[in-house]
Amino acid sequence: MKRRDFLRYTAPAAILPAFINGFSIKAFGQSPLLDALNAATDNDHVLVMIQLTGGNDGLNMVIPLDVYGKYQAARSNIAIAEGKVLRLANYNKAGLHPAMKGVQQLYDEGKVSVIQSVGYPSPNYSHFRATDIWVTGSDANQVLNSGWAGRYLDKEFANYPVGFPNTDMPDPLAIQIGSIVSPAFQGPLMNMGMAITSATSFYDLLNDRLDPVPNTKAGTELKYIRLIAQQTDDFASSIKNAANKVTKQGDYPANNYLADQLKIVARLIAGGLKTRLYMVSMGGFDTHASQTNTGDTSTGTHANLLGNLSAAIKAFMDDLTTLKASKRVVGMTFSEFGRRIKSNGSVGTDHGAAAPMIVFGDYVLQGVLGNSPAMPDAASVNDNIPMQYDFRSVYASILEQWFCVKPEDLSTILLNDYQRLPIVSGIACGLITGVPDPVQNAGINLITNNPNPFTTKTSIVYKTSGGHTMIQIFDTMGRLVSVPVNMVQTPGQYTITFDGEYLANGIYYARFQNGAVQQVRTMLKVR
Repeated sequence: MKRRDFLRYTAPAAILPAFINGFSIKAFGQSPLLDALNAATDNDHVLVMIQLTGGNDGLNMVIPLDVYGKYQAARSNIAIAEGKVLRLANYNKAGLHPAMKGVQQLYDEGKVSVIQSVGYPSPNYSHFRATDIWVTGSDANQVLNSGWAGRYLDKEFANYPVGFPNTDMPDPLAIQIGSIVSPAFQGPLMNMGMAITSATSFYDLLNDRLDPVPNTKAGTELKYIRLIAQQTDDFASSIKNAANKVTKQGDYPANNYLADQLKIVARLIAGGLKTRLYMVSMGGFDTHASQTNTGDTSTGTHANLLGNLSAAIKAFMDDLTTLKASKRVVGMTFSEFGRRIKSNGSVGTDHGAAAPMIVFGDYVLQGVLGNSPAMPDAASVNDNIPMQYDFRSVYASILEQWFCVKPEDLSTILLNDYQRLPIVSGIACGLITGVPDPVQNAGINLITNNPNPFTTKTSIVYKTSGGHTMIQIFDTMGRLVSVPVNMVQTPGQYTITFDGEYLANGIYYARFQNGAVQQVRTMLKVR
């Protein structure tokens, strides 16, 4: 067995003592979400990922005001009253759940980007498999053993852990707060770390006191594991030193598990830790039943979750600002999937497809990317929100615009060339991103079809600005049924004939993508 294989299948994740605010902290030298991050070794940028476990109901988080009638009709038992929706500065097509006043304030301050309908073709509705897809960056029908960022780091740091920590990187590359290790931090070949179990082993490792090992293959592996354990203790020391530099922090909401985690993250960032990536999480978003209170749909389980999320993010950003560390940070929320358009009879929602993401930070570009989700006039229990943005486009944008990864490296890291979105200011990497405004064509139909409804064939007309152009056809379950266009084209208007004779009758969505711009067209097939 190779050394890396031995560690991958036998060595547990590094578990550091619970020495900061009662939380255990796990440090990783290499992870799937870290590979591209080391390209930014000349800056001190940090990404904080907030995982909303269970499948967040995006339609009740970002409420579509311009198609509110369809939204209300599809979920009359849980719809947020239009008058209670929190409005966003200079934007009237959508608003936030009434419990999200903190995020609303950050948006109005120019520090939040809302990305509509983020998903991927042919979504999986299993919590476990969908999470795996998100953290590895795989296609729905693909199983990857490496993470979307780990592929880059494995090439750049092939000798890790030999020589680490060092003066250039004395700290762990990634930290997760909590007791469960996300698959996001699994490296392409191994998980880097060992548990620190006792004071004796702690001081033995710090002082390089190692028992002799036999001159065998097993002895070589044992020596290697002890090296990992020693580095883990060194990382524990650097975490303690950083935490001890911050003696006063801002106010965080009480009885808020996410806020407790983010308070630790703020303390470590402000203390000067060079860690690039933090992962925190909150559960409870699998709201099949009792999602809202029957008397007031703006209250209930989901409202409490969104209220805790919003209050924690606001306290975190306020704390970082006071500690003069906010400019180092970009944060983002993600969940393994969204919920269905139509609510169920249990005052809840079932597993769905696309959902919005929230990205926040001082250098984040204010705005709502994309349109309000397309919804049928009479939604059925099988109707899903059609994808507007691939989640890997968000990864690509952050890697390029925040961690300054070279554009030519992105397709290698993400295994494909995904569109980039204007999420982070070009100032962050000292350059102008050159990414066009994805809403500059608001009100202009870039894709149409005729006839609509159609029986067997329909002509699709689209306008491209040139470059890579793609048209995807999805059904209401989010399944990708056809890709009639996927090529580099010169600017102009094009017409293709789409033959849908083999498709069942019903609603389909034609998604047009041209660079950072996309639109979704609803098509209806009838007999």
